[in-house]
Amino acid sequence: MSVLSQSTIANKVSLSGIGVHTGSPVNIRILPSQPNSGIIFKRVDLKENNIIVPNFQNVCEATLCTTISNQFGIKVSTIEHLMAAFLGLGIDNAIVETDSQEIPILDGSAKEFIEILKKAGIKKSDLPIKLIKINNHVEIDEGKKFISIDKSNTTLEIDFEINYENEIIKTQRNKINVFEDNLNDIFNSRTFCLYEDIEKLKKIGLGKGGSLKNAIVVKNEKILNENGLRNKKEFVNHKILDCMGDLYLTGYRLIGSLHCKHGGHSLTNKLLRKVFSDTRNYSLIEIKGKSLPHSLINNRHNLKSIA
Repeated sequence: MSVLSQSTIANKVSLSGIGVHTGSPVNIRILPSQPNSGIIFKRVDLKENNIIVPNFQNVCEATLCTTISNQFGIKVSTIEHLMAAFLGLGIDNAIVETDSQEIPILDGSAKEFIEILKKAGIKKSDLPIKLIKINNHVEIDEGKKFISIDKSNTTLEIDFEINYENEIIKTQRNKINVFEDNLNDIFNSRTFCLYEDIEKLKKIGLGKGGSLKNAIVVKNEKILNENGLRNKKEFVNHKILDCMGDLYLTGYRLIGSLHCKHGGHSLTNKLLRKVFSDTRNYSLIEIKGKSLPHSLINNRHNLKSIA
């Protein structure tokens, strides 16, 4: 077995919290799963038709969070922070049981998900990982919003920029290498909102569980949270966290270079749908061999096409 083997968690773990949009209490259990099963969500509050697969094609809503549904209309929302934790830790297979329609927001970041998954331990299998490799440049341009993805030889790069009129947030940009960089700042970065948007959220039935315990709130030139920011680029870093989680809805680790300006869940989902609308844009590959450095990912002798 090697770092190129599929992984799951070694022991089941549990978490409780509230849904940031529903305001309802939520209990989840994360259980080990077999190789090639992927990440699966299960609504244990329902007895039938309760399995939902986190796939970009199953995204039914992308306003302020990512919501997936199955063919029976059963939904699970706000999955992006947990999905980012799975991707960042290299967990390929797991079952997420939830007794509500929303995954708990916890502190608004992926920090607690990372901690409990590490506590559970990582269990390697003897089956090789699978990757999706981007072959062609694909982009979506919506004026102020832009996102593109291109090929990369070795890794997943995310270059993200946000631009707000607010004097605290302003313009922030960060670029990370998902498989090689220290991602602590990304995992620890919390969701955020402008104070003047809170009432707007409530009017559309969202943000019922939001508070200073699970979100950064910015009012004019002041951060209302008592201890301020966790890192200098926390705003854009949280956008990168969301992007990581949404990219893992491909079902596999992704090899590509992504660039985004002022995007979010919806734009990332549109990009994935465009990428996978043409099989020439990507390759689904399976790593062969017990030891394969990044520099050899393009070596045909070590890759087996499965698409």
